[in-house]
Amino acid sequence: MRRRLLLAALAAAMTVVPSAAADTLPWQHVPVPAQTRPQAALNEAVAFGPDRAWAVGADAVGRTAPGFPLVLRWDGTAWQRQALPGIGWQGELLSVAATSPSAVWAVGRDAAGGARLLRFDGTAWSESRPPSGVVLSEVAAGGGETWLTGSRNGTQVLLRREGRGWQDVPVPPGSVADLHVLAADDVWAAGAAAEGAAVSHWDGREWRQTIVDGFPRSAVNSVLAVSPTEVWAGGTAGFVGGPVGRPIPPLLARWDGQEWNRVAVPTEFGSIGSLAPDASGALAWVAVARSQKWGPPGSYPPLAPGPDLLAWNGESFTGYEEPAVTGEGDSRTLRLAPVPGTETVWSVGRADGPEGTFAPRILRFG
Repeated sequence: MRRRLLLAALAAAMTVVPSAAADTLPWQHVPVPAQTRPQAALNEAVAFGPDRAWAVGADAVGRTAPGFPLVLRWDGTAWQRQALPGIGWQGELLSVAATSPSAVWAVGRDAAGGARLLRFDGTAWSESRPPSGVVLSEVAAGGGETWLTGSRNGTQVLLRREGRGWQDVPVPPGSVADLHVLAADDVWAAGAAAEGAAVSHWDGREWRQTIVDGFPRSAVNSVLAVSPTEVWAGGTAGFVGGPVGRPIPPLLARWDGQEWNRVAVPTEFGSIGSLAPDASGALAWVAVARSQKWGPPGSYPPLAPGPDLLAWNGESFTGYEEPAVTGEGDSRTLRLAPVPGTETVWSVGRADGPEGTFAPRILRFG
């Protein structure tokens, strides 16, 4: 089946190829280490090459007791659980990023809600002192820069690594959900403002904010800057009307240096939570969590599963469904981590497990 996509600003028709699951499924499920409990979850990953990647999350998610921080490492053959000597607190690691293989950062929260900051120096993981009074939510890195997002006394904060400490940076209006860091004077922030879904750009002195989608409840979850005239934003779009509980449509838009233009995707509902570049930095993959589309007229239920992972070749999308895993449901989150210099991409997240629990999910393309 061939469908048409419309890139509004360019008025270009694009052919969409549906999931190739009927023939070959290039996305493969990769097992987690046997030492990992079934009720675990992964939140984010970062890769440096074919034999080096990190994924972080929590063990024993879904049980009454708090989980434990979880770190996995890919050695080129299998994922291995990493020891965290001296780290005995219960809680969860939320995000991981790095400027080099010997400068990897992970942020999380313990069971009491306290901020936790871990660093890998190329040899071992150890605790680092988090910024005072800040509850951390994400770490982002790029261009030799490392930034943190979090909150202090209920107000969102951004911090930049300077020397051996962290320096507060002004926050754009609204909320920040994701950062794409290119340099100290070139940072893109995804989020939402009072006017709707928003993306902001930091030039080293101030933020310039633009509204991507002005409908209520719209938000940008991920941003990818290719150049000053090509920036991609993915999230959820607002809508007017519809039945209570109706799924929310995905939002994908492209900045051309002057304005944002909506780009249609081959699924009607879901949340775009992650964008991944290819080796040149251009958009390559879009992840859509809880992807759904309308089924044939008169079908019940009226919605059918949609493609979860969308490959972009510069003109068109190819949609892929995530592979089924025995005894588990679909992924709740899909966080992409491209392998530099290759076409390989990791996706980590948490899937529906038995009896209302979660299960760790790792997928690989290439």
